[in-house]
Amino acid sequence: MATLRIVTPGLGAVSTTLIAGVELARLGLASPVGSLTEYADVGGSPIRDHVVPINEIAFAAWDPYAVDGFEAAQTAGVLRREHLHAAAPALVAVKPMRAVFDASWARRLEGARHIKQGTWMEQAEELTAEMREFQAAGERVVMVWCGSTEAYREPGPVHATIEDFERGLKAHDPSIAPSQVYAYAAISAGVPYANGAPNISAEVPALVEFAARCGVPIAGKDFKTGQTLMKTILAPGLRARMLGINGWFSTNILGNRDGLVLDEPDNFRSKEVTKLGVLRDLLDPEAHPELYGDIDHQIKINYYRPRGDQKEGWDNIDIFGWLGYDMQIKVDFLCRDSILAAPVVLDLARLLDLAARNARGGPQDWLGFYLKSPMPDATGHVEHNLFEQERILYAAIAELIS
Repeated sequence: MATLRIVTPGLGAVSTTLIAGVELARLGLASPVGSLTEYADVGGSPIRDHVVPINEIAFAAWDPYAVDGFEAAQTAGVLRREHLHAAAPALVAVKPMRAVFDASWARRLEGARHIKQGTWMEQAEELTAEMREFQAAGERVVMVWCGSTEAYREPGPVHATIEDFERGLKAHDPSIAPSQVYAYAAISAGVPYANGAPNISAEVPALVEFAARCGVPIAGKDFKTGQTLMKTILAPGLRARMLGINGWFSTNILGNRDGLVLDEPDNFRSKEVTKLGVLRDLLDPEAHPELYGDIDHQIKINYYRPRGDQKEGWDNIDIFGWLGYDMQIKVDFLCRDSILAAPVVLDLARLLDLAARNARGGPQDWLGFYLKSPMPDATGHVEHNLFEQERILYAAIAELIS
């Protein structure tokens, strides 16, 4: 019997890779490399001894396309044939529930008809009821958004307070995003929530207030996997040596569903905002304007169908050193997007569950290690240095398991 049910809005490349990986690890056919909750220790004590065991995890998903996990994994094209077929029973068992979906937030997703009807509030109540069924069976539930990036829209008056937000849900306010409906439903059901995409979701004031009031852990946003992971490793090193930076040009080619959605300018804007903010916060240009005050920082993402899930990220970094002499760093990261994201989802789900079991509700800034745009701490500060984030993460885990 499962003790933790990980529910994902989105049954695509990331979620099916996660489901298959957990199943393969259970069967002893592959290793969950990249998961801190499987491999890391805190104070000499393995973290896996303090989180839900991997063989007690189950899955469920919502998706606007009515195909099971096996067919979705085939379409995603991430897994090798032997892994896909060994994990087939677990994948086939995940048949998506109807999704909360509005095409205006993801214009490139055509033919999305496996969707809920009614006002935002009615759809949220349906989501909550679905999660309560799992809870009634004795399972704890954690929700991690693994859906596509939504279009970028600034929060408005409807996001100011939970009362405003609930009125907006009942009125089907068009400024409320589907991911925000999922976040509201999760919090209503007492289910921890993390947002793996860059769109604005649970961090709006209304939902932060609601999560704190209900004592539900939330985290976000945007899984830190490929190019930004490299950026958070390299930039602190350059700053530690007080080497100057004139420019940082980043471009990507990606051919999966996420790449298709990000080919829409409004959706790319959501990603651009999170990516641009990381470097600025890491370098603190106000403290050293002569080194970092005039960086030309550009980011491009191009949908290139043949690449599939095997994203390629190129970085050109123009730096300068002693006496102002110019130098360059070139990085070509040929990564597998969902292979990097799957262990992040597993860790976030397990650690959010650990936080919930310790009555640690509201924003979880200590989970910023996994995210491009973490929740701020109590002072409003957002930490982006990966190595400082690692220290904060392990300190929080040590406190939770003590």
